[in-house]
Amino acid sequence: MCRGNKGHNIFLDDDDRKKFLFLLAESLEIYQVILYVYVLMNNHFHLVIQTKRANLGEFMRRFNICYTGWFNYHHSTYGHLYQGRYKSLLVNCDEYLLQLSRYIHLNPVRKNISRYVDYHKPWHVLQRHQWSSLHGYLHHRKTIDFTNYDLLLEMVGGRHSYRRFILDGLIKGVRNPFDDVQHQIILGNDNFVARVKKEYMKKGSLREQPIYRNMIRAEIAPEIIISCVTDILGIRRENLLERYGSGTARGIISDLLYRYSDLTQRDIGDLLGIDYSSVNKARNRLRTQMLKKQQILSLYRKIERRIKSKLSIV
Repeated sequence: MCRGNKGHNIFLDDDDRKKFLFLLAESLEIYQVILYVYVLMNNHFHLVIQTKRANLGEFMRRFNICYTGWFNYHHSTYGHLYQGRYKSLLVNCDEYLLQLSRYIHLNPVRKNISRYVDYHKPWHVLQRHQWSSLHGYLHHRKTIDFTNYDLLLEMVGGRHSYRRFILDGLIKGVRNPFDDVQHQIILGNDNFVARVKKEYMKKGSLREQPIYRNMIRAEIAPEIIISCVTDILGIRRENLLERYGSGTARGIISDLLYRYSDLTQRDIGDLLGIDYSSVNKARNRLRTQMLKKQQILSLYRKIERRIKSKLSIV
């Protein structure tokens, strides 16, 4: 996703939008990138893509520079068009791709869905918003060569089902999938995050990127984490499970170990003397408790700050 500098529009007319899509198609071809979803708004755009060659940086650099050059030339302006670097997330396809596609396709109407009496008006707004890949998902004759529709349509069961999927989002509302983003860069469940860390985070190319370095630095020795928890709770290590082994504290120690060490949930279970399922349940229960009780969230944040201070993690 890219947003205009200071929130300014990055598309001022349809010539801009047409040129943007032309340059997008050109860049997709050059870098062999697959495009699944796109939405162009006045001051930002969203893309859901797959980089078969792990060349996202090269693709976005060329694409953004070319469009910025066009925009400045076309409108006799100069300087930065975008608000900093593009924002990107690594997405667990099986779990989140379908939900993410709907959330992005609803972008032109999502903020106003609750204001409408029924779904008909936002549906007509979506139909009129031509700068989106949604039309190709709803009508075969409106497909565009540089967009791949097959994967999502197979996941949902065809165009008729995708249409129903979109309408359900208008009628019932949609949950924001970005609420589940972990480490600021990954949209996926705990197992997916663990696999990414194990298979990719040790590779030199990723370590050169600041946000990935932060993720690597977050792997803190389990004993440091346990020490921080016991200090804040005011107990000794050997009494942790005996006095605080259930309920809130079990969730806190399990979640912090998972987030800030390189342990899997099974490893955490072995360390704490409980089984894998208990670790998972404790972490899920903690998330619910923190949403309902500010004091639990405050306690968690206090321990988290102590952990970060040990290695000066900002």
